[in-house]
Amino acid sequence: MSNDPLVIFTPSGKRGRFPVGTPVLTAARQLGVDLDSVCGGRGICSKCQITPSYGEFSKHNVTVVDDALSEWNSVEQRYDDIRGLKKGRRLGCQATVQKDVVIDVPAESQVHKQVVRKRAEARDIVMNPSTRLYYVEVAEPDMHDPSGDLERLVAALRAEWDLPALEADLGVLQTMQAALRKGAWKVTVAVHLGDDTFSPRIIQIWPGFYEGTLYGLAVDLGSTTIAGHLCDLHTGEVIASSGIMNPQIRFGEDLMSRVSYGMMNDTGSVEMTAAVREGMNALFTQIASEAQIDPDLIVDAVFVCNPVMHHLFLGIDAYELGQAPFALATSDSLSLRAAELGLHLHPAARVYLLPCIAGHVGADAAAVALSEAPGKSDDLMLVVDVGTNAEIILGNRDKVLACSSPTGPAFEGAQISSGQRAAPGAIEHVQIDPVTKLPRFQVIGSDLWSDEDGFDAAIAQTGVTGICGSGIIEVVAEMRMAGIVDAPGLIGSAEQTGSPNCFTDGRTNSYLLHDGTADGGPKITVTNTDIRQIQMAKAALYSGARLLMDKFGVDQVDRVVLAGAFGAHISPKHAMVLGMIPDAPLDKVTSAGNAAGTGARIALLNTDARSEIEETVRDIHKIETAIEPRFQEHFVNASAIPNAVEPFPILNSIVTLPDVNHNTGGGRGGGRRRRST
Repeated sequence: MSNDPLVIFTPSGKRGRFPVGTPVLTAARQLGVDLDSVCGGRGICSKCQITPSYGEFSKHNVTVVDDALSEWNSVEQRYDDIRGLKKGRRLGCQATVQKDVVIDVPAESQVHKQVVRKRAEARDIVMNPSTRLYYVEVAEPDMHDPSGDLERLVAALRAEWDLPALEADLGVLQTMQAALRKGAWKVTVAVHLGDDTFSPRIIQIWPGFYEGTLYGLAVDLGSTTIAGHLCDLHTGEVIASSGIMNPQIRFGEDLMSRVSYGMMNDTGSVEMTAAVREGMNALFTQIASEAQIDPDLIVDAVFVCNPVMHHLFLGIDAYELGQAPFALATSDSLSLRAAELGLHLHPAARVYLLPCIAGHVGADAAAVALSEAPGKSDDLMLVVDVGTNAEIILGNRDKVLACSSPTGPAFEGAQISSGQRAAPGAIEHVQIDPVTKLPRFQVIGSDLWSDEDGFDAAIAQTGVTGICGSGIIEVVAEMRMAGIVDAPGLIGSAEQTGSPNCFTDGRTNSYLLHDGTADGGPKITVTNTDIRQIQMAKAALYSGARLLMDKFGVDQVDRVVLAGAFGAHISPKHAMVLGMIPDAPLDKVTSAGNAAGTGARIALLNTDARSEIEETVRDIHKIETAIEPRFQEHFVNASAIPNAVEPFPILNSIVTLPDVNHNTGGGRGGGRRRRST
């Protein structure tokens, strides 16, 4: 082992020895280096770019020779030809370790550098937190009436606050006597009021009157991002919100890749559990620092997550979720101690996990149901939480149905040639002129369109780096509206479409969105493979919704709610042109923002809501798409843009889609126009 090459990562300084032939990405994973890999090392996403350093490094006592990594390969060459790699860059999933090497992970390849656009939504919540502060005056010890300090403290709390007989954690006993005497027998105590798992107990004591407050965390543990909202348990105010990329991404972008990693590696599940808990603690430290509070004041936390994240967070092997019948270890809610999960909060902090609905419909969907309350709706509401694994809920006062649909990571930028996650410099909005067929766009970080004066100066710091989820949806829909893409999803040639931005790309055509190569930036294109990825993702989403509509016996819904941080940035018109969602009036398609996070915040601040969601989940009827014969039929139909058979009458009244077929070699302009079908 000692003869294996030494690999040193900068700027983290993490190092280890690995056998010759080990991919750099694998070495990074095993050392916990936050090298991004959207596709899980399949050589698709090219997010794992690294820069090897050569020469003598006295600091590390190592000399790196020119052949320290494997030779440049065809995958890297293909990426360089299409989008361009900066000089000296390699792909971490392709370059393998041959000899001692020092590897720099550039900022854009580090997981934690990504921008996470999750936020707490404004909402009225009835305050009923699990933990409260009580100020109390305690009788002094008396030689004639001997009793322990704790017993007299509990008696005072019962007498003054009508609290039940309370227990106390050991940490309280260790500090209680000093606090009582320092406070002249007047103290403030934090009391966890108990639940089905824990009896009511004192968890903290301060001498005199404590003027501060207690805090709780509402955490949305997603497969791509972890978002946390720090809340004042007295006022309900969101004090700070922050997010990080889920460190598990380095084991695979989608859920099944992670389940597979656990199956293929003896310690895979343990590694992924450790990674997500470590990332969570980093997030908690970040939020506490931002709010300028002591993490020990965080006494309660509520988590929502999909079933795979649920199991891996709890340290449960997700193997059974990778195969039918997709059995959960438990679908019930859980009340645990934060310390049991290795979370760095108050020593006695409690953690509540919302119940899961079914094998692939998790606590995040339950939180959306709590936030949006479709079961209390008079009209038929479709709630779609758009993500790597979409949760879909359809319901009204009569009944509520739910399913999950494996959309994959395409909507979040993965498996898209120029795709990236939402970050400054990413294209987020696109328009294509119906006459010239030329594009203009906006990027994150600027309100200016690319054809407006001052655009170049406004984006000088970031440049144009790629295209994020909302931009991908808009550009494909715009290409369809402009006749550049036909209903089956084929991009036409420059002659067929009348667009100078269409060009031959192998056996198909691609569309040039932006050429930044003159300024050292990337060439951003939309390829026919990209169109296929979006077609599969949107077809999965629509098919799940349509399946629930079948079960409900309806062909139309009254309103559509797009949930999730990503959902807040989706244009309803473009989503409907694409055929992501069922036909509905555009003013009835709204965004709920991060509804899962809102549901978590409701459960954090109002413990009665925990009972409510547990009861609600029992009444939700779960549909398993994997065993529904009509799902595949809907999927095939929904692969067309917007759909091969669904009429979309409301969309027809708003948009006229060109009736083009680029598979016939038709003439310039592509033929007559027709209403969408």
